[in-house]
Amino acid sequence: MTRRSRWGTRREAAGRWLERLRRDPFAVQTVRSTAAATLSYVVALGLSSEPAPLTAPLTALLVVQVTLYSTLTTSLRRVNSVVVGVLIAIAFSVLVGLSWWSLALIILASLVVGRLVRVEEFIPEVAISAMLVLGVTQVADTAWDRVLETLIGAVVGLLFNLMLAPPVWVDTAGDSIEDLARRMRRLLLEVAEEFGEEPAVERAAARLHEARRLDNDVAEVDAALRTAEDSLRLNPRVKEGLLHRIVLRTGLDTLEICAVVLRVLTRTLTDLAKERTGQELLPGPTALALQETAQHTADAFVSYAVLVTASGSEAAESAEVRLAGELRAARTCRDRAAALLLVLALREPGRWQLYGAMLTELDRVLDELDPEHRGRRLMEELDRHTRESRERRRRFTSRYRLGRARRA
Repeated sequence: MTRRSRWGTRREAAGRWLERLRRDPFAVQTVRSTAAATLSYVVALGLSSEPAPLTAPLTALLVVQVTLYSTLTTSLRRVNSVVVGVLIAIAFSVLVGLSWWSLALIILASLVVGRLVRVEEFIPEVAISAMLVLGVTQVADTAWDRVLETLIGAVVGLLFNLMLAPPVWVDTAGDSIEDLARRMRRLLLEVAEEFGEEPAVERAAARLHEARRLDNDVAEVDAALRTAEDSLRLNPRVKEGLLHRIVLRTGLDTLEICAVVLRVLTRTLTDLAKERTGQELLPGPTALALQETAQHTADAFVSYAVLVTASGSEAAESAEVRLAGELRAARTCRDRAAALLLVLALREPGRWQLYGAMLTELDRVLDELDPEHRGRRLMEELDRHTRESRERRRRFTSRYRLGRARRA
């Protein structure tokens, strides 16, 4: 029984480790890129006249991305950059040949043309292709082989992602959003503890530094969300990709605004601590009211993140009910704190700006987390995407009609 239990424990640990790897974009990208590059090299060996057609696996390595949308756009830009570089090299080989000044001229022309044809990160590839083709004696054969190998790598990479569709990274982005909300909750709870204690400027400055570090956390979550948004585009397994993208994006935007407000709140707390050195930061009843307001607001961060990332209607309704209850409790405590802060500001008029700033910053967070505010944001974003889609269709139709009129 002991051996069986140990074996079961090891199997569970191995299963958890494999599950983490499966949900890790880096691990998935490593395996997929290796397999696609190897397969494209095998295909290129049979179709290309080159003894070592390494351009094909190189292209597949660059083309196979974490999402199908990224793979498609990257493959198009990669093939476009190589074809443009080959055409430039053929033109220069006919006109001037290879010399030091023609090499400088072809590099300059390739970089400029690469910018014009919008190949994005593959602009240097235009110059590389042109130099490699221009530097050989049989320009036409080498140019054809390079284009063929690039096409093989791009097609294999694209088919690889079509046959073995990459995962949808919505759950990973949702976990990142929830982790960000929990970090913001911990920070606000730590700030709430400062209200009822004797102010320590160093401790308040440390809270300010933690609030500033939230910018890095928001940037990391934004990168994970961009990957999730790309995984929803052109994905046949997702029916409402646009709605998923808008829900996650507006949720992150709201948390980002709240992170900025938290940074301002910690700065206000630091300024108040500097002015009240040797005294308590706030009187007991006022400090307690603000602490309760901050505690309910901190819990609302997590409920809001769960609401944004909920995959089912039941989970979303439960999170919305919990969020509404926490916001009501926070506003009740906020009203009591406002009355006490007003009395305190009348007694200490020199600090009324700091007292009012703390109250205003808490109000801003509560307003951003309000479900009605979130509903308006969602409708605005959906309307904006609809208008942009209609405008793109209108421009395409106008150009198509104009082209037909010119041909007629």
